[in-house]
Amino acid sequence: MRTAFAALGVAFTLSAMTGLATSVSAASLTVGFSQIGSESGWRAAETTVTKQEAEKRGIDLKFADAQQKQENQIKAIRGFIAQGVDAILIAPVVATGWDAVLKEAKEENIPVILLDREIESPKDLYLTAVTSDQVHEGKVAGDWLVKDIGSKDCKVVELQGTTGSSPAINRKKGFEEAIKAASNIKIVRSQTGDFTRTKGKEVMESFIKAEGGGKDICAVYAHNDDMAVGAIQAIKEAGLKPGTDIKIVSIDAVPDIFQAMAKGEANATVELTPNMAGPAFDALEAYLKDKKEPPKWIQTESKLFTANDDPMKVYESKKGLGY
Repeated sequence: MRTAFAALGVAFTLSAMTGLATSVSAASLTVGFSQIGSESGWRAAETTVTKQEAEKRGIDLKFADAQQKQENQIKAIRGFIAQGVDAILIAPVVATGWDAVLKEAKEENIPVILLDREIESPKDLYLTAVTSDQVHEGKVAGDWLVKDIGSKDCKVVELQGTTGSSPAINRKKGFEEAIKAASNIKIVRSQTGDFTRTKGKEVMESFIKAEGGGKDICAVYAHNDDMAVGAIQAIKEAGLKPGTDIKIVSIDAVPDIFQAMAKGEANATVELTPNMAGPAFDALEAYLKDKKEPPKWIQTESKLFTANDDPMKVYESKKGLGY
């Protein structure tokens, strides 16, 4: 627990005395992790990788699954505070409503690190946020579509993430920025699919019915791959060819989208690495060592993958990560 702070100081002294070139020992740290849930393959991989990173470092990780509900996250965070953990990791389900519980953590001198999503709270209430540039992710997806479509008229349907979440807000913003100058590309329908395959399929079915049986749809932009996979199922059931009749571009780069890509059923995805915990633990250990605060934002890479990137090879490299 928080007695680990003193132990860490001893560990650093001993390390300096022996001249060992090692990172900060985290073996006596207890860290709480409030995860949104398991709404997608990417989220499951993030959970797996976070647990692996903690185990690798000897951190006692207390895990809480919020099942997509902010009230569950707040309850879990208060539980971590009551337990006297050394730090808290939060993957916040929505962007607002965190101030009170973060103030409680701060009053107990428990540093908080945000994973993969940001929040609308004073920055002094958390240590850092480890995320991708979600606006940039959306822009990469939009830039790909603009280049791929060329001058052809293109009606786009958009599967948004969870309403009010930072990825949904930012990935929409970036995509819209990318297609703004392309007068031939228009988003004609946009609705939340809540980041799930089931809801993605359900919403895509309604889009298909509303747009001439799907024949008026040029492309699907999904805020994550799981919704894209659901959309692919709906398109196939409507008698159309995903990836050909309707282009598919999405975000996350989970294994299943690469299988779809290899079959010609998806066209492009923007990678969101599931390893947010590695940089988070690095920042935490450095902070506990000398109290020097890290940057408020630690950015991860956003890489575009298409069918030209040997999708089955990428699939094989990712399938064991817990997706």
